[in-house]
Amino acid sequence: MKNSESLSANSLSARDRRVLWHPYTQMQTAPPPVGITRGEGAYVFDEEGNRWFDAISSWWVNLHGHSHPHIVERLTRQIETLDHVIFAGFTHAPAVELGERLLPVLPGRPARLFYSDNGSTAVAVALKMAFQFFHQQGKPRSKVIALRRAYHGDTFEAMAVSERGTFTAPFKEHLFDVHFVDVPHDSQVDRSVEEFERVASGGDVAAFIFEPCVQGVAGFLDYPAHGLDRLCDVARRHGVLTIADEVFTGFGRTGPLFASSELAHSPDLICLSKGITGGTLPLGATSATEEIYDSFLSDDRTRAFFHGHSYTANPLACAAGCASLDLTLADACTDARRSIEASHRAFADGLKDHPRIRAVRIRGTILAVELETEGRTSYFDDFSLRASAFAGERGVLLRPLGNVLYTVPPYCSGENELRRVYDVIDGLLSD
Repeated sequence: MKNSESLSANSLSARDRRVLWHPYTQMQTAPPPVGITRGEGAYVFDEEGNRWFDAISSWWVNLHGHSHPHIVERLTRQIETLDHVIFAGFTHAPAVELGERLLPVLPGRPARLFYSDNGSTAVAVALKMAFQFFHQQGKPRSKVIALRRAYHGDTFEAMAVSERGTFTAPFKEHLFDVHFVDVPHDSQVDRSVEEFERVASGGDVAAFIFEPCVQGVAGFLDYPAHGLDRLCDVARRHGVLTIADEVFTGFGRTGPLFASSELAHSPDLICLSKGITGGTLPLGATSATEEIYDSFLSDDRTRAFFHGHSYTANPLACAAGCASLDLTLADACTDARRSIEASHRAFADGLKDHPRIRAVRIRGTILAVELETEGRTSYFDDFSLRASAFAGERGVLLRPLGNVLYTVPPYCSGENELRRVYDVIDGLLSD
């Protein structure tokens, strides 16, 4: 691929550098961003005409491929009818339809869906609902339990329940206290349960939040459902509300439609975003049980749930959600996800006993290869930058997490696309 420095001063890349500030990017040292002009299927195309396989689904949001005709057609019809309307005191067909269709396929018995804007706000909504649920009863609870190495987003509420570290350090004095317990792997589940029991028995824990079965930003660390069920069982006994953060794991990423469907204990609150619209428009949603919803009902208006966003339940986003759900629930999508997982497993078989590999993790369409890097596993290790550049030179969009190479491809990815990312991983291992 051509060197981005050869682009003219009027290129997207050059114009961007003059006016924009990018997420998770050290702007002083980062190379110029790649200007993308269009997307089609599993690929995006840059302003020089190069084609990139979107091996990470553009930060895990794209399910069915870019500019999918079915979603585009539904969005076109919607924008010609209604672009947006305030959602306080008003409603519209796409929001109602998405709620009617989504609630029945979620794990457990969720009764209501509350819309927001993204994954972090979906988490913030769930936490606020949990705290206010107990406040309404005159028995406030102030604590939350979360898992170590968790990541739940970047708003203050979401940062508070995420692993504390470099990302959260500047804000630590502004985050509420959270008790973190070990992830319930087989080797440490008894210790996790014991610690959870000790904290929850105090009677002041409002909620337990978790990424079900896979911790994404932690390097796609997976853990067994039965261990999580044991923690949820303790939560139930002590009246602690359970919050499943399915922002990443939802809509088929881990195999089943929702990862928490593998649990015997269904969550009280479920947070959704990313794939909810197939990666086309931002949308967040939080489901709640009837018990939680009923606790907010009163003749006293001050007992309402005071949370909202200007673009709550945006009709375009909800229409995209309905169209994406059409595709996700189709048998063809299930078959495609199974095919991707089978390809991952076949590739992983060839990596056994590789001296540079610490672990290989596969769950559904997720493939994560954790490399041995002499103890260096930091998000800020230069290896991730080198690996991204190496992949980019070969037309593959990758964004490693420290020493973890991963792919979570769009479900439309075929063997040829997957082979491209496998070749990149092989190349990095032999580099």
